[in-house]
Amino acid sequence: MNIFNYNIPTEGESSKTLLKSKNIEIIQIVSSDKLEAKEYNQDSNEFVILLEGKAKLELEGEIKELKKGDTLNILAHTKHKVLEATNGTLWLAIHYK
Repeated sequence: MNIFNYNIPTEGESSKTLLKSKNIEIIQIVSSDKLEAKEYNQDSNEFVILLEGKAKLELEGEIKELKKGDTLNILAHTKHKVLEATNGTLWLAIHYK
């Protein structure tokens, strides 16, 4: 598998689990530039790496802008949402306990 071999959804995001075990899940996420304002509040921590594109997130009311190569650690139960993304933004999300 090649992480950079993906299709861009026409709207929203697509995700694909690459690895899953008891304490970790690694997910490839691809964002379109047409996103639904969906708030997340997850039971696990999430470490994200932006591999391609740009994105703007809101974490507990604070705006974070990410570009290619940036990382962000989101602790469990931190309310967050993706406000904007360039078409084809590629994320690697690592959910861990």
